[in-house]
Amino acid sequence: MTRDEFLRRFQLHGSLEPQRPLPKRLRPAAVLVPLWERDGELQLVLTQRSSHLRHHAGQISFPGGRQEPQDTTLFATALREAEEEIGLSPAAVEPVGVLRDHPVISNFCIRPYVVFIHPQQPLRADPNEVAELFTVPLAQVLHQRQHFAYRLERFHYDKVYFIPYQQRNIWGATAGILRELADHVYPERQRFYRSLN
Repeated sequence: MTRDEFLRRFQLHGSLEPQRPLPKRLRPAAVLVPLWERDGELQLVLTQRSSHLRHHAGQISFPGGRQEPQDTTLFATALREAEEEIGLSPAAVEPVGVLRDHPVISNFCIRPYVVFIHPQQPLRADPNEVAELFTVPLAQVLHQRQHFAYRLERFHYDKVYFIPYQQRNIWGATAGILRELADHVYPERQRFYRSLN
């Protein structure tokens, strides 16, 4: 999938309303969904969190984190965290759109910002937070027939999604955000997924 193809499909279906009704106990957080066009194909940049972290240790995630008092907006939170975690300069980020807020069981509410990135320097993982930095072809993880769902009536969701890619398993909030992006870009394929129960 090229940048132009993605933009056309993303903008075709209008913008999403980021807010959703949530309990007040959830703390605000934000992530970037970074899309990097390389050799004419969009790649999604993901991280594997370090195993010693307090929340979601070892899981595959987007660069981002909780809002700090100095962050003027949630987008500023996502930019700051991405710079800290993977060395992505805010100047190399081009906003595309916002997905709906995504509550997680660790009592955070994540706002995902879809962006194109144009890094001038190699991205580098901060070993204190990120065990590994890698890319996957966007078209592959957005294909709903590659999504698995486990039905679970818990928290704010009735399904937990899993998206296998090579030897990795993308699941939880990251897979949920990717599922929402896939359904926005390809609404005609929303019913496609494979149930695990």
